[in-house]
Amino acid sequence: MPIYAYKGMDRAGKDVKSTINVESIVAAKQRLKSMGIMIVEIKEERAKGTTAGGSVFRMGGSVSVDDLALMTRQLATLIKAKIQIVEALQALVDQVEDKNLRLVLSDLRQKVNEGASLAKALGDHPKVFNNIYVNMVEAGEASGTLEIVLLRLADFTEAQVKLKNKIKGAMTYPAIMGVFGFGMMNVIFIFVIPKMAKIFTSTKRELPLITKICIGISEFMQGYWWAVIIGIVGSFFAIRHYINTPSGRSRWDRILLKLPIVGILVKMINVSRFCSTLGTLMQSGVPILTAMSIVKNLISNVHMAEAVEKARISVSEGASLSQPLLQSGFFPPMVTHMIKLGERSGELEPMLKIISENYEDQVQSRIGGLTSVLEPIMMMGLGGAVGFIVFAVVIPMMDLNSPK
Repeated sequence: MPIYAYKGMDRAGKDVKSTINVESIVAAKQRLKSMGIMIVEIKEERAKGTTAGGSVFRMGGSVSVDDLALMTRQLATLIKAKIQIVEALQALVDQVEDKNLRLVLSDLRQKVNEGASLAKALGDHPKVFNNIYVNMVEAGEASGTLEIVLLRLADFTEAQVKLKNKIKGAMTYPAIMGVFGFGMMNVIFIFVIPKMAKIFTSTKRELPLITKICIGISEFMQGYWWAVIIGIVGSFFAIRHYINTPSGRSRWDRILLKLPIVGILVKMINVSRFCSTLGTLMQSGVPILTAMSIVKNLISNVHMAEAVEKARISVSEGASLSQPLLQSGFFPPMVTHMIKLGERSGELEPMLKIISENYEDQVQSRIGGLTSVLEPIMMMGLGGAVGFIVFAVVIPMMDLNSPK
């Protein structure tokens, strides 16, 4: 159902400006007339990428993760209350404040009302709803557990925001130090070293190797600073593009798992996510095979997601859940041992919850410790760079004071 923005005057002569959600512009004018509003201007609100016929095939505007999480939780609550999806989406359209999200919800309502599934309608807005979101909703619709899946998606989205904020907080100081150090090195190499180089070369003496290297770096920075900037920016976008390809994503995720500190953190986050979601879905009555199909989409690392899929196939063939997870090498033996105990005792769901809570605490602790590890590394790096420059300058200066 389209959304129309209007400007006008009410019966008291006051200016009014708002939106109205009706079937057509004729209906909008009739509604406003019945409300006693004299229309000055009225037009349909559209997102970027809207076709002439009004169909939104790409959502140009962004939607904050906080708004998305809140909308998801509200939609889950409405569906849990046995309200039809079309009516639930209409209710959200009427109360959502964000313009872009309101337009998306209006388009979703229209498509679902025309017979499309909610997952299919969500898939038409890839900039708002990623593959994980769409796949989980599709699995929830197929299994009849849409409200459970939406609640878990809201939890997952909110947890993502908290985790990102915590990581950002941990990385703020090292990032400031890195930027400051990089800027300081550039100033020294571009402005200070050239003046010192003139003094050294005027003496006609043989310069130490470290000084020659320092002068060479300085000359390169002066003549090709633009190439350094282009190289850094170009490398960033090239790497990001490569990571977005299937082979690039696979290799990048493999590298992440092998990194000393980051690899452990990635495993912990995904293990916690796996156990928490699987336990929640199973406690809600979702069959284990369906639950594992949903959980697989929440695993951010492709190799760990493949391990979960292999475990799902193993369970479908009558085997245990713990054994293929242990064989993958991505799930710690303690985790798989506790899952095995849960399977034997028939208490798998509570056991998964215990594992999840334990790993969530460890993730918070690891992120907190990340700063204490990065700070000395950054200080050592800056100290090494400063020491390199100091030796490059001091050694030839001492040579100047010595007799030939």
